[in-house]
Amino acid sequence: MHPTEKAVVPTRVIGLISGTSVDGIDAALVEISGTELDLKVELLAGATYPYPTELRERILAVGAGVAISMAELAQVDDAIAQVFAQAAQNIQIGHQPATLIGSHGQTVYHRPPKGGAGEQGSRGREMLTSDGLNPSPLGYSLQLGRGALIAYLTNIATVSNFRVADIAIGGHGAPLVPRVDAYLLSHPQEGRCIQNIGGIGNVAYIPPRHGDWLSKIRAWDTGPGNSLLDLAVEHLSAGVKTYDEDGNWAASGTPCHPLVEQWLNQDYFHLPPPKSTGRELFGVTYLHQCLKDAQAYQLNPADILATLTELTAASIVHSYRTFLPEMPQRVLLCGGGGRNLYLKQRLQLLLTSIPVWNTDEVGLNADFKEAIAFAVLAYWRHLGIPGNLPTATGAPQEVLLGEIHQAQF
Repeated sequence: MHPTEKAVVPTRVIGLISGTSVDGIDAALVEISGTELDLKVELLAGATYPYPTELRERILAVGAGVAISMAELAQVDDAIAQVFAQAAQNIQIGHQPATLIGSHGQTVYHRPPKGGAGEQGSRGREMLTSDGLNPSPLGYSLQLGRGALIAYLTNIATVSNFRVADIAIGGHGAPLVPRVDAYLLSHPQEGRCIQNIGGIGNVAYIPPRHGDWLSKIRAWDTGPGNSLLDLAVEHLSAGVKTYDEDGNWAASGTPCHPLVEQWLNQDYFHLPPPKSTGRELFGVTYLHQCLKDAQAYQLNPADILATLTELTAASIVHSYRTFLPEMPQRVLLCGGGGRNLYLKQRLQLLLTSIPVWNTDEVGLNADFKEAIAFAVLAYWRHLGIPGNLPTATGAPQEVLLGEIHQAQF
């Protein structure tokens, strides 16, 4: 059966994701119909379910590179799958049940590929050394929360492990959302940047929807989003706070612009797309270096937060000006950083006359957009429609994303 024939009847899908900030599990219950340009998504329910404190601390430790045994890793993997499954069950309360789950899981490790994507794609079968060990030209990304266990616990078919197929052919496996953005947020006359600000920031530049527009989409990770801010808040408040609500603490300080310029010299910001990053770079070690650099300027805690917030905003704008074919006519924010009023204000100031909106203002919920996207990716996998965008991930071709785990009746 052709995919379009299977997409006539709306499908109820749950999207699940926990981002780099490890704030909790975003769950979206959506009804999807159509396939690509005719894709329609209705959000029926959205909620964020916090991790149990001990599990969150273990996830953050693993992500920070703390050594654990395989037995402990298996325990964390199982625990994440269980709370994801519970989130899927909770989001359906009061609604007709879903028939499919798309679970991104929890990223605990991400290693971008080395070298050019084309080179990786052509040499993918010749990468083992004589002793059978891989010298790591391919990327690697690990998301915990086993899809098979989620399918068993919920009795709903579950698609998971979305990144591995793109990585296997030489892509970064990230960002994966731009193809969804293209069909839900593009405009006939307006070039747009869809800027997600989670723990890490990522952008999808979508040109006006005409001609060969899909091949002109560009996307990459812009750098730190909330990751450094949340780590700094926890450090500066001695663990009392985990994030800066509305950016109020940062707004009471003054950004140190020479320090921001110094930090923008970091190699990642000058690496051309496609590119991806994570806590492996913008994590605890990076924060400690930032705090050490700040000592020379005698900054108080509010000034430090203001300066780190400025780094997130400035790195986004620097990324646009350096790597986009042209500046967008509008920026649409999503993710937790879109609710940081101070960060949004700084971004708008740096972008001058380019309007900075949230995706809510064009009809797509900004808080649950990433969860919605993984529901769509699962839906596409079910229909046999590729989910990656080679211009975004650097992969040499389109591929089906995700592994399907059937429900066990």
